[in-house]
Amino acid sequence: MKLFWHKIQHWEYWPAWLIYTPTIVYWMYLAFKFRCVDFYKYANPGFKNGGLFDDSKYDIYQLIPTKLYPKTVLVKPHENQIVEGLLAKNNLSFPLIVKPDIGLRGIGVEKVHTVEELMQYAFKTHVPFLIQENINYPNEMGLFYCRLPNQLTGTITGITHKKFLSLEGNGKDTIKDLLQKNPRYAMQIHKLSHQLNLEEILPNKQKKCLVPFGNHNRGTEFLNGKEMISESLHKTLDAFLKNIPGFYYGRLDIRYNTIAELEQGQNFSIIEINGAKSEPTHIYDPKHSLWYAQKEIFKHQKWMRKIIELNLKRDELVFSNSSLNNEREL
Repeated sequence: MKLFWHKIQHWEYWPAWLIYTPTIVYWMYLAFKFRCVDFYKYANPGFKNGGLFDDSKYDIYQLIPTKLYPKTVLVKPHENQIVEGLLAKNNLSFPLIVKPDIGLRGIGVEKVHTVEELMQYAFKTHVPFLIQENINYPNEMGLFYCRLPNQLTGTITGITHKKFLSLEGNGKDTIKDLLQKNPRYAMQIHKLSHQLNLEEILPNKQKKCLVPFGNHNRGTEFLNGKEMISESLHKTLDAFLKNIPGFYYGRLDIRYNTIAELEQGQNFSIIEINGAKSEPTHIYDPKHSLWYAQKEIFKHQKWMRKIIELNLKRDELVFSNSSLNNEREL
């Protein structure tokens, strides 16, 4: 009951459909305005459905330089029996990250340490999934990027600093006891019970990261990292993002060592690129109100609308010129 009231009092735990109800109404207006129900695909013409749904993470990886993302293998359902061979073929070693190729909000992401754990995941997963090398950089951010199609440079419109679910032992309390002291962490006890020994007692001052994924629904705390935005970071990220075919709007999840190195384009890896479905996740910083969140959401929706308008005009111009050339040939 205590956790139930905690969720009620903190809007960051409310259902997505409730938070985004005003956005749904706005999208109905955009469908009318553009006379096009699938207008969203013009936010990122290079991604399937603009990156709103049914977009393959693996396909998106193929659009960016190999060195910028983790070594990744796509496994289809009928290939479950050969996953061990795929590891050897691609020189992948444990621990590894596994996740659905088409996923949402970190659902289905796991870290596996043995062949047995990998095989268990493979046989319980009935959809294509990815096996990725584990990136050991200690920090993760969600970086929102927007670029108008008629401009050569884009803009970082928000950064989320992700604080992983971690504990510090006191030499007497179990992991479960420590988790129960923090409502955010207590919500994860059921999920963690299948992965950890919750009765373990951590030595005094010993720190332990329980969930190494930057997912809100796995206990990660999202903090507004706007102070991390800098001119050098803009230049570094823009240098390759503007060259991704048909990408104008979305959020990158990035693992990195230090912000100074990231600004120089060193020691980082792009874990994912999300398109039209991207959330400006810095809104989930506990210090922010729902009103602040709605303002940020609509700020980004305005970016998307402008991008779509410009891409639609481009598309209409190409169609018009093509029709004109066909008439001339006739």
